[in-house]
Amino acid sequence: MAKNKDSQVSAVRKTKHGTAFSVFFSLLSIVYVMPIMIVIINSFKRKAFINKFPFKIGTGKMFVGWENYVEGIKKIEFFKAFGYSLFITVCSVAVIILCTSMCAWYITRVQTKFTKLFYMLCLFSMIVPFQMVMFTLSKLANMLHLSNPVGIILVYLGFGAGLAVFMFTGFVKSIPLEIEEAAMIDGCTPIQTFFQVVFPILKPTAITVAILQAMWIWNDYLLPYLVLDIKRFKTIPIAIQYLKGGYGSIDWGAMMAMLVLAIIPIILFYIACQKHIIEGVVAGAVKG
Repeated sequence: MAKNKDSQVSAVRKTKHGTAFSVFFSLLSIVYVMPIMIVIINSFKRKAFINKFPFKIGTGKMFVGWENYVEGIKKIEFFKAFGYSLFITVCSVAVIILCTSMCAWYITRVQTKFTKLFYMLCLFSMIVPFQMVMFTLSKLANMLHLSNPVGIILVYLGFGAGLAVFMFTGFVKSIPLEIEEAAMIDGCTPIQTFFQVVFPILKPTAITVAILQAMWIWNDYLLPYLVLDIKRFKTIPIAIQYLKGGYGSIDWGAMMAMLVLAIIPIILFYIACQKHIIEGVVAGAVKG
């Protein structure tokens, strides 16, 4: 009887703690969502009312409908910038996943001093502040003619390789070596073994890496600004900055509207793939 009472008391305590945590994180989520809601609300208001009444829903004279969106699209050539951002993001993520997954597989299966050193260099690249290399990177990109949407893909590969190799390496360690040996016995070459056996197993981690890298690359402003020839190639974050006029004047209505259009694709991508994030991270959390 005493044990039953203790179990009931502990169950009640767990329920209370669970409810308290649920309420706390629900309130915390509202804090994080509020800035996005404010941007959406102000994207439908006249520019003159955004500074005066930033938290009010646009009604009557304040409401302008889709006018800010149309004006913003015309001013910054939104669809052209959207095309550059989409091309750079998709290609960069694809190259990062392909190269780093193969690299992680090689590092894990070929245990040499070189592979161990290379793995440590990948980890070291994660802790080096970007400010330390930004000026030399910009100069090197100009020298190698990487100031274009294709060239910047190589730059993103270098910066995104550290985290991706780390995550893929952790997952590859959990794959039984016997599976690859069986493929070799059946006549598969190392390349066939990787693409037909190993890479399909890496799907959870690959999706996780794709989400993290896509969110970073799509929203990145500083790296494209330093590397790209912004007179010819503007990604969405760079194009939005051109809504700032002279002497500090800003078209807040158009800017809010373009920010909404900029975040919609990446939010939809995240919602579609979010269930794979925890799965991929947990799958890679194995002992070496």
